[in-house]
Amino acid sequence: MKFIVSQPNNITIHDIAEALQINSSTVSRALNNSSRVTQKTKARVLKKADEMGYQRNLLASNLRKSKTNTIGVIVPRISRHFFSSAIAGIEEAAYESGYRVIICQSMEQFSREKDLIETLVANRVDGIILSISMETTNAKHLESARVKGTSVVFFDRHCDGTNYSKVLNDDFQGGFDATEHLIKQGCQNIVHFSGPQQLKIYENRKKGYQQALKKNGIPYRSELVFNSKLMEKDGVENAKKILQLPLKIDGIFSANDISAIAAMQHLKKQGIQIPKDISVVGFSNEPSAAVIEPALTTLDQSGRKIGQKATEILFEEINNKSVLHKPKSIVIKPSLLQRSSTQRASDH
Repeated sequence: MKFIVSQPNNITIHDIAEALQINSSTVSRALNNSSRVTQKTKARVLKKADEMGYQRNLLASNLRKSKTNTIGVIVPRISRHFFSSAIAGIEEAAYESGYRVIICQSMEQFSREKDLIETLVANRVDGIILSISMETTNAKHLESARVKGTSVVFFDRHCDGTNYSKVLNDDFQGGFDATEHLIKQGCQNIVHFSGPQQLKIYENRKKGYQQALKKNGIPYRSELVFNSKLMEKDGVENAKKILQLPLKIDGIFSANDISAIAAMQHLKKQGIQIPKDISVVGFSNEPSAAVIEPALTTLDQSGRKIGQKATEILFEEINNKSVLHKPKSIVIKPSLLQRSSTQRASDH
């Protein structure tokens, strides 16, 4: 990944000063809105700077202050609604604080995530907000950031047992609520589509599923838990497995919406009626979840709120470098959105 600063004409304050026949220090003060320069002179300088295509070298200016007023954000995939919502929250909070944001995606690859961390640190970002890839198993690759004093805050997906602040969903509660909702709709044989278990979010969603079964006196059966990367093709494969089980499945709790929707579409093609035959709950509230038929019941994760909170914590750490920070852990509860995929006839 390369950062290219485009400044084709390389106009400087000295060029503006020469064009206006004034001192370059006056130009500098005018561009910095100094009270030592009259409004008339400021207007002349700004007009000429605009005409000549002058661009302030903010990076050089900020480096002199040992801050770049830039933060990096690394997400697995920008295309996922939760991550794009979180980015919106991050950018909103950053803009209000006068920071610029560099957005990167790991594409669920650890090697790419590691390279991005090193590139952002080398480009002297003041801090990094990170949601780890499915391949990431520890935080050793963040050592370069720690050595350089670059603040790091996790959101949604994190490495356990680290000294970094984090803003998380209550994935256990979300998994519990999704499964109990299915049980309340009369489901007894509930399949769980789970993600890679080294990621705490999927481990905790599975634990919530197990706890809801236990609370309601339903035995946990490991053969009803399908682990995958929860991509669209995984949803289809999981649906095929369901149709081959000797047990009549009447409920699905998927740890994301993508695989839930793909499974629903395949099941419908095979003549399975949703929710009459099988009720389905997803997780993440993708925009497509509300418009498919039937609309998917899901857990909303409040991406914008999580992004804003992670940014607030990052700025606290950036602006108080001299203070030894105790890592913060903020947990935000997702909310169940009931839609048609679990709305059985008896509920009407």
